[in-house]
Amino acid sequence: QVQLVESGGGLVQAGGSLRLSCAASARTFSNYAIGWFRQAPGKEREIVAVISRNGGRTYYGNSVKGRFTSSRDNAKNTVYMQMDSLKSEDTAVYYCAACATFSTNEIPSSPSAYAYWGQGTQVTVSS
Repeated sequence: QVQLVESGGGLVQAGGSLRLSCAASARTFSNYAIGWFRQAPGKEREIVAVISRNGGRTYYGNSVKGRFTSSRDNAKNTVYMQMDSLKSEDTAVYYCAACATFSTNEIPSSPSAYAYWGQGTQVTVSS
């Protein structure tokens, strides 16, 4: 069982930055790839980023590529997502999710692959 808690959301002006954190309770945190997803009102859940078990491989959605960076500290059971150059269209509830993977470099992109989800944190970007 894995419990995930996101933090770091808030209100920021366009062009600003935020850093989200995802803290996990799993004893074997390093066995899990961590994905970041977001959902805006009236829109489908969208993949934002994925980081592999050992942090050696990452994936970013086209809409955030070059602006968002995900990293992890397995010693602290925490994954981070640095969000820079924020735009109003980044406004959404952001979720982190955990997927147990066999390969250390696997980066699942489908939400259905993730068994554990956090409660979400709101990010609002004002224009």
